[in-house]
Amino acid sequence: MNVHDSERLSGLLESAGYVPVGPGAEADVVVFNTCAVRENADNRLYGNLGQLVPVKKSHPGMQIAVGGCLAQKDRSTILDRAPWVDVVFGTHNLHRLPVLLERARHNAAAQLEIAEALEVFPSSLPTRRASHHAAWVSISVGCDNTCTFCIVPSLRGRERDRRPGDVLAEVEALVAEGALEITLLGQNVNSYGRSLGDPGAFARLLAACGRVEGLERVRFTSPHPRDFTDDVIDAMAATSNVCHQLHMPLQSGSDAVLRRMRRSYRQERYLGIIDRVRAAMPDAAITTDIIVGFPGETEADFADTLDVVRQARFSGAFTFQYSPRPGTPAATMDGQIDRATVAERYARLVALQDDISWEQNRELVGRRVELLVAEGEGRKDDATGRMTGRARDGRLVHFHAGAGGDGGAGGRPRPGDVVETVVTRGAPHHLTADGPLLSHRRTRAGDAWEHARRAADAGPEQRPAVALGMPSLRPPEPAAEAGPVVALSTPR
Repeated sequence: MNVHDSERLSGLLESAGYVPVGPGAEADVVVFNTCAVRENADNRLYGNLGQLVPVKKSHPGMQIAVGGCLAQKDRSTILDRAPWVDVVFGTHNLHRLPVLLERARHNAAAQLEIAEALEVFPSSLPTRRASHHAAWVSISVGCDNTCTFCIVPSLRGRERDRRPGDVLAEVEALVAEGALEITLLGQNVNSYGRSLGDPGAFARLLAACGRVEGLERVRFTSPHPRDFTDDVIDAMAATSNVCHQLHMPLQSGSDAVLRRMRRSYRQERYLGIIDRVRAAMPDAAITTDIIVGFPGETEADFADTLDVVRQARFSGAFTFQYSPRPGTPAATMDGQIDRATVAERYARLVALQDDISWEQNRELVGRRVELLVAEGEGRKDDATGRMTGRARDGRLVHFHAGAGGDGGAGGRPRPGDVVETVVTRGAPHHLTADGPLLSHRRTRAGDAWEHARRAADAGPEQRPAVALGMPSLRPPEPAAEAGPVVALSTPR
């Protein structure tokens, strides 16, 4: 959701006349779009802001803006702790950023503007996508759940659904631009349609995506087990371009902990959904989120989580050590667990899940896979001479990047192209395919990438996209939890 919002912010700024900074150039504007899910996000943001102080002093007129969930939460605290920040805006008023930057410049004073309710649906704003072949499509914003550990509903507001026709119109427009894959986004996609009086809308939306000509892959995130219904499983299985991939947060395998988390499902229901998904789609890759060390979690509770992980056999899991968030019920619960115990349990969970993921990936050796070639997902690609793509089930595959085989395309695959190859090695978090390509299909997405690359080579004024990541204006230090960053120069 943060990346989606950052693409909208980038589109807004470019529409206002800003341009991305070229390699090695100094940015006039740096925008932090923040996350607030974990405490570490706060620390990273303020650390990054501190490191920008000398940069700003040496660059008169430079502006720094902070937006997103942490800005919605901290508000004036950001200006108290970092008075060199020029603009603070929240989750509900992304569209105001260009105006706030101009006002801060004109008034020579910091601007703080936090809206209490969504003013403009983000999907109606201009966008500058980071990928030519894959796109995020928001079907709803906000969340009506009341999980005791989660700060998101208070920062994103109550759920608001887009009309299916508006969603499909955006999907069709993206495909017309060359996108081959879309991911439907919502804090809880399974509750989509409830605010429209149509609780079965999500399954029908998946089926409708299957009728969009030229759309090859459809994904969605994230569903909630409470609202996961069999019609969604049927739509996944029956719709040819819906990927057999499911990311469904578990959070805990203990019924007692789930009750304290206010997650309205239990272990039996969760595993039942997994069983039905696998019965309909035996090849489905299922991933999850798990929190370790929630207040009151006993060793028996944690053993229940390990047991569910063994039964569910996830292909991967995002695992987190519980982080108290001020303003959530869990932050003041009795039974807060010491960090050493949490870390020890976390290590055991990660080791178990790595073993399961590795075993599953080794079973895929020798299997033919179709990959949508990605850009920037393989950190070692330059050193190994490989490229990286995503299989239909979402797995990351590093592959030998020689010329195509019977696809007849010739030449090196481009990001956005589609290749087929055979898996030669399975590791816990990725697959490797070092044999020759079996096919290579050039696509409109690859054409768009190639065109953008040529435009970028023509000079900064022609650069087609804004990098979503830390700008190169200080020594690099990962800051993913602070949220995506955009760096731009002043309006033309």
